[in-house]
Amino acid sequence: MKNYSVIIPAHNEANFLEGMLQSLCEQTVSALEIILVNDNATDDTETIMQRFSAAHANISYVNHDSEAAHLPGAKVIHAFAFGLKHIEQPCDVLVKLDADLLLPKNYFETILAAFEDPKVGIAGGFCYEQNTSGVWVLNHPMGQDHVRGAFKAYSKACFAAIEGLRPAMGWDTVDELLARYFGFSVQTLPELQVKHRRPLGAGYSPRAAQFQGAAFYVLRYGWLLSVLASLKNAFLKKSLPTFFRLLSGYRKAKREQQPFLINVEQGKFIRTYRWNKIKNKKKA
Repeated sequence: MKNYSVIIPAHNEANFLEGMLQSLCEQTVSALEIILVNDNATDDTETIMQRFSAAHANISYVNHDSEAAHLPGAKVIHAFAFGLKHIEQPCDVLVKLDADLLLPKNYFETILAAFEDPKVGIAGGFCYEQNTSGVWVLNHPMGQDHVRGAFKAYSKACFAAIEGLRPAMGWDTVDELLARYFGFSVQTLPELQVKHRRPLGAGYSPRAAQFQGAAFYVLRYGWLLSVLASLKNAFLKKSLPTFFRLLSGYRKAKREQQPFLINVEQGKFIRTYRWNKIKNKKKA
């Protein structure tokens, strides 16, 4: 069976981190390495990391100094990249996890089985969050072929092909688009129910929609596709202001000529892929 290593960036996650690590330690298949990245935390996050690293030979932690501001995308990926530098053993599957999750015990046993297919480049389960009644319900507003950024697993070959993760809003979209560009598939496993203990986006600033709109630009969506993506996003959030904030972010990125995350050929592939998805939905 393939092996896997995990990187968990954590900024002020003392309320959730212990549960996350406990669920990792109870996996039916243990991780080769678990690298915890203390991302400038000011609570007891580091204390929890110290305790678990002392008790488990495959767990270690590193301290990473970064800005305190929670910029969507950039902060967490910079911390992930820092953790990546401390991976000591080659692994078949590289995993990025958020610190506020609870995983089923067979999570990685099932994930590794999916990666037995060499075409699978990215894999993950589905996200569940508690409603006001305390019931865990599915929260997966994106397509069923999308793996949430909170729990991404990459084959070694796919991670190398996409040249790692981009430190920008939209990183967990561009990784999948590039994976497909390079001939890999994205495997979602609905039977793997991942509990997300913090409400989605709770740590983001009110400007998150503008960052996401900018992501449409740097991913070379073009104006019309960005308008449609903004409409969909606003509809899912039931927020008309979100639509205007997204487009404002796109226009700002274009005006400032923000650097693209992908090249021209990859941009063409992504636009074609997105338009085909839209056409197929209309036919369904």
